[in-house]
Amino acid sequence: MTEKKLTILLVTGAFMLAACGPSEPEAPAAADPAPAAAAPEPAPAPEPAAAMTETDLSTRLAVESRPAEDRARDAGRKPAEVLAYLGVEPGMNVIDLIAAGGWYTEVLSLAVGPEGSVTAQNPGWMRAFRDGAIVAGIDDRIGARLPNVTRLDNEWSELAAMEPDQFDVALSALNIHDVYYMQSPEETAEFAAAVYHVLKPGGVFGVIEHVGNPDGDNEALHRLDRQVAIDILTGAGFELEGDSDLLANPNDDHTESVFAEGLRGNTDRFLLKFRKPAD
Repeated sequence: MTEKKLTILLVTGAFMLAACGPSEPEAPAAADPAPAAAAPEPAPAPEPAAAMTETDLSTRLAVESRPAEDRARDAGRKPAEVLAYLGVEPGMNVIDLIAAGGWYTEVLSLAVGPEGSVTAQNPGWMRAFRDGAIVAGIDDRIGARLPNVTRLDNEWSELAAMEPDQFDVALSALNIHDVYYMQSPEETAEFAAAVYHVLKPGGVFGVIEHVGNPDGDNEALHRLDRQVAIDILTGAGFELEGDSDLLANPNDDHTESVFAEGLRGNTDRFLLKFRKPAD
């Protein structure tokens, strides 16, 4: 993001011409009234706070309190660039959907800062996966270390029953394919509708996924066809605002598992930016 420069407009006053008075003697003039006090000039409007830059985010994410193994994944995941693209700012209320162990939960926590909040949501099937090993790390992150994070264990129907219009940004990182294949296309539509419900009007839903080929065995490869994701989200009422190649890898032909040796952590991924209409 670039800083905006304000242009100061100088306003010049116009000169008025005085007309000549008559030549006859005039009646004595009354004493001139005391001049009115000049109206105080209005105080200049405060400048809007500058948007957080990628450099600002990178600085926040480099703190030593963040686990070293988390920071080691930044090169492949580019979290500062991703959050800048999605417009995440300090003070926002965001939700990390299917947060698993909370890698992105911590990233979001540092990005929104102490004035913001993060909700780390996990459905029951994720909490039960591998006997809870996937979500085991989430409690180590929140509490004293990340006081702006709240854990939320609920299902899509429960998410849809929550108070509406709560969050500025929602994020789903590499897990909609799990909803689609481990649950069903119908439950994925329910998921999308629930996210739409809790986002504020004008709010952003960011989706990161491993790219799948339209005719590939995406379920076995843990991938998702881009158009499937777009159809699910637009079907719920979202508008597609951006499709970024920030996480693209042209060397991935989408025919191998995302866990294949040499590919894990370096898959070709799409980054979609959806917006809930402001009306």
